[in-house]
Amino acid sequence: MRLLVVGKLSGQLAAAVKMAMAQGAKVSHVERADQATDTLRRGQGADLLMVDYDLDIAALIAANDAERIHVPVVACGVGADPEKAAAAIDAGAKEFIPLPPDAALIAAILAAVSDDERPMISRDPAMEAVIRLADQVAKSEASVLITGESGVGKEVMARYLHQKSRRADQPFISVNCAAIPDNLLESELFGHEKGAFTGAVARRIGKFEEADGGTLLLDEISEMDARLQAKLLRAIQERVIDRVGGNKPVKVDIRILATSNRDLGRAVREGTFREDLLYRLNVVNLRLPALRERPGDITALSEHFIKKYAAANGLPHRPLSAGAQSRMRSHAWPGNVRELENAMHRAVLLAPGDEIDEDAIALPDGKPLASLDQGPAGRAAQAADAVSRAFVGQTVAQMEQALILDTLNHCLGNRTHAANILGISIRTLRNKLNEYTAAGVDVPQPQSGVAAA
Repeated sequence: MRLLVVGKLSGQLAAAVKMAMAQGAKVSHVERADQATDTLRRGQGADLLMVDYDLDIAALIAANDAERIHVPVVACGVGADPEKAAAAIDAGAKEFIPLPPDAALIAAILAAVSDDERPMISRDPAMEAVIRLADQVAKSEASVLITGESGVGKEVMARYLHQKSRRADQPFISVNCAAIPDNLLESELFGHEKGAFTGAVARRIGKFEEADGGTLLLDEISEMDARLQAKLLRAIQERVIDRVGGNKPVKVDIRILATSNRDLGRAVREGTFREDLLYRLNVVNLRLPALRERPGDITALSEHFIKKYAAANGLPHRPLSAGAQSRMRSHAWPGNVRELENAMHRAVLLAPGDEIDEDAIALPDGKPLASLDQGPAGRAAQAADAVSRAFVGQTVAQMEQALILDTLNHCLGNRTHAANILGISIRTLRNKLNEYTAAGVDVPQPQSGVAAA
């Protein structure tokens, strides 16, 4: 993990830095908040900022936000002044570390805030076959396209490939192409020169340069605008980029990984994705099976999440009951590993006994997990009955709105997953949701722990 310490290195802060380095963190240091933003702007990236709470943390976060730099902040300070600590949290810090430092506390906070610990856990033969292929190609320089439904763990696989590669000690940089508007994504990827456009008050290093020497993950690559795809193709082919507003090519040494939960072959046929770019990205394809296709992973993943959230909430570890394990194996898990993780988080908090029983394994609305054992005829009959009761007498627009909102509810508010199920682009979905919000319709927001995407 890359840690940027902001503040004067007095004895106690220096001791905290040494403890962080002992945990494997790569530490850099500046004294002032404006220097921190400038350091990040120049591409000297960080996964976490540790900031003296005597500095203006709110101004630092605002300056970073203005540059579209989003790095979590933990505050620290000598004496643990409760008012200063509370003010730091109110200003946007995720946690507070009192000084003198405690090694165990620093280790726990670094792990919790940075969220880098995402181990590849598998027991099912279907997933283990994918991991074996990943192990074969990890040390190569080949571009890898990781595909699969939303929530199957595509970013976890990307991190796994990086950690197994020759670039493991270099940066791993991820860009969510679906989460950044088209007019900003070019600058985010390639950077910009001072004065390149309104608001470009200084040179900004993009993700390609930030990842130099390491790995760049282009998450949800299918959502990239066609014009930008051409510039990306050149960057991948020649390992040369042009900053927005710049006139001097910049060489980069990176490995490209990409993910998509959509059928890129179909996107090529429809004319929304460049065929030559697909060839460049898809040197090796790793398709991650849906959780329902790898039932052997359900218990192993559940046990991992139970331990994780029990520790995070200071609760004792409790095993899953046999009934709970049976209930979970019979559920379809439409949200895949992300849904499973959320279910285990809720169960750890809500289970009353010495073990986590099936009553604690429920959906966010309190309903039990749906079973797979009712057969196709039963499911078809239920679906037909639901449609006939729900849609008779409604307009097409009303039916469309109900379908979109029901699907979004089903996906716990995850926009990318809902768009994938509905067969529409994430932008089309966002436009519809903006229309509903403007009309005063209550649009489901992402549940805790679920990315909005």
